[in-house]
Amino acid sequence: MLEALTPPARGFPLGEFAQRLARAQSFMELNQLDALLVTSPQQVRYFTGFESQLWESPTRSWYVVLPAGGDRPVAVIPEVGATGMASTWIQDIRTWPAPVPEDDGITLLSDALREIAGVGGRVGAEFGREVHLRMPINELDKLRQTSGVTLVDGTDVIRRCRHVKSEYEIAKLRYVCQLASASFAEVPEMLQQEHTEISLAREFRNNISARGADSTPYLVAIAGKGGYENIVMSPTDRPIGRGDVLIIDTGATYDGYFCDFDRNWAIGNVDAEVVRAYESVWAATEAGIATAVPGATSSDVWRAISDVLEGAGSLGNSSGRFGHGLGMQLTEPPSNIEGDETVLVEGTVLTIEPAMEFSPGRLMVHEENIVVRAGGAELLSVRAAPQIQVLPAN
Repeated sequence: MLEALTPPARGFPLGEFAQRLARAQSFMELNQLDALLVTSPQQVRYFTGFESQLWESPTRSWYVVLPAGGDRPVAVIPEVGATGMASTWIQDIRTWPAPVPEDDGITLLSDALREIAGVGGRVGAEFGREVHLRMPINELDKLRQTSGVTLVDGTDVIRRCRHVKSEYEIAKLRYVCQLASASFAEVPEMLQQEHTEISLAREFRNNISARGADSTPYLVAIAGKGGYENIVMSPTDRPIGRGDVLIIDTGATYDGYFCDFDRNWAIGNVDAEVVRAYESVWAATEAGIATAVPGATSSDVWRAISDVLEGAGSLGNSSGRFGHGLGMQLTEPPSNIEGDETVLVEGTVLTIEPAMEFSPGRLMVHEENIVVRAGGAELLSVRAAPQIQVLPAN
């Protein structure tokens, strides 16, 4: 069992948000933008520090405008969130008594965009891949008609800002990875009792919560005789027993930051094919970690992993990539795929996730979380053993 860890402080100092805005403004200049409009929970939290349980309700829209010049963003939000937003570094908070279906903040937002970007100004918004505009499409149409600004894709600014994690962010990521690593270490003890997939998932979730995780919104626990068939479906009432290969893949959070990695076990006995498949994905993970250095690309990481798996006789990879970015979301850009030329830099956080079909309908997937450093990748998760662990069957 890992020793108890001291959790990082929640939230961020004021200077962290000032730096985020300054970086966004530099990327706005590159993209010839006069402002950036963000609407989704992760983007609003990233630039303001505002977090609310009310994001679970789809009734109200929330808007934050980042100026190309100036020292703070402007929030245009429902009145119900004014007190919470005032506790962040934001000072200019404009509210309306949402919901007001006939004009649910659009006039207020239009006025703010004209004021900040100017009539005819270019305003970036969440129009691209892996971002989401959180407002009704008909209200977006009204905004285009009434604001006097031109709304364009601002995804490049958001991606560039969030690609590099600060040491404050990395501390949160490291902590939640360590919590999950400690819970993974206790799975053999959990399996001393009979379990179904869903009962094991429940016990694992309770374990990581007791250690200090805030939530575990993503938790896959799948077992199959001689290998599992997928890595994305929810756990079921299927009993876990002799001859099974079990995978648990977890995305737990601490202060809004995710871990995302998995572990594999064999129950009772293990086929030679399973042993070889596990050793192959473990070796492929090593290759990916070794390749993830400043100046390398996501495609380079993909190629290093792919070369190992091809040499091991992989029949294919249904997941489509060998890992991805990680941070305030379970998956973030970039993707470790052929052709993604995103350049890795110090502070890039990635999952390294080789996956192979080692026989028809049987998969083996392995995943670790790392941060790119000048002297080589730093593991955030505790590295798995190089051989699959075989547990006794009940």
